[in-house]
Amino acid sequence: MKEKKAHTGSNQRSAKATRSGSDFSPTLGELDLHLFGEGKHDRIYEKLGAHVMTHGGRRGVAFAVWAPSANQVGVVGNFNGWNGANHPMRRLGNSGVWELFIPGLKSGELYKYEIKHGRRKFLKADPYAFMMEVPPDTSSIVFKSRYKFGDRKWITSRKQRQAWREPLSIYEVHLGSWRRVPAENNRSLSYREIAPLLADYVIANGFTHVEFMPLKEHPYGPSWGYQVSAYYAPSARYGTPDDLRFLIDHLHQRGLGVIMDWVPAHFPKDAFALGRFDGTALYEHLDP
Repeated sequence: MKEKKAHTGSNQRSAKATRSGSDFSPTLGELDLHLFGEGKHDRIYEKLGAHVMTHGGRRGVAFAVWAPSANQVGVVGNFNGWNGANHPMRRLGNSGVWELFIPGLKSGELYKYEIKHGRRKFLKADPYAFMMEVPPDTSSIVFKSRYKFGDRKWITSRKQRQAWREPLSIYEVHLGSWRRVPAENNRSLSYREIAPLLADYVIANGFTHVEFMPLKEHPYGPSWGYQVSAYYAPSARYGTPDDLRFLIDHLHQRGLGVIMDWVPAHFPKDAFALGRFDGTALYEHLDP
């Protein structure tokens, strides 16, 4: 992560706009914590992470992270000089969840969690972030979608079809290398740029579906997306989450199904991400 403390304008704003975060009630209820503890919360991504909302009559961002072995957790970002002491989070009972609502923040804020375990203190990206910085930068980004899908016709017709009786022909594609722009340092196409080109090609060659190799955020490009560092954030290499929504929407409107490849079995050991998240092997098995 590049050092962000030079953002003095944001830091000055935070002293006035975000100082009273601890004055607000928790944004997670007892039912949320119970279901999460039982491993049965099917929409926990709507509770953990960073969410723009109105709470207690104020517009801001609610942060929540699971770090049961942490002694202390704080939210840091370009709004408080990357100093966790400015916004310490509170632990919600025995759930292991730490939470804080910070008024005055909005979509686009850079942030991480400052976690203390024993005598060690370290920064971690948000496992439930909807958006990340473009690698090699590693901060999470508060993101609120504004996209409106236009694929209702395709969604409706999908429910009426008997898929097992229909032909299936899948075109697998690695978005980053499928087509490039030689005149611009051989860069990859964005989610929006690739949408009409890919749809034209797939339809012309008789395919019914597109299968994307993993698009979840990953630090190492040549891994083809198979070393995931943020399971809820599409790779920022190609645009924003709403840009990816545009791509999927466009393919649907052209009559194409979309399959998303993803990897739940392993993740990289990069220090900013999931490995030993709260100072312990929280998301992984201990090394033998």
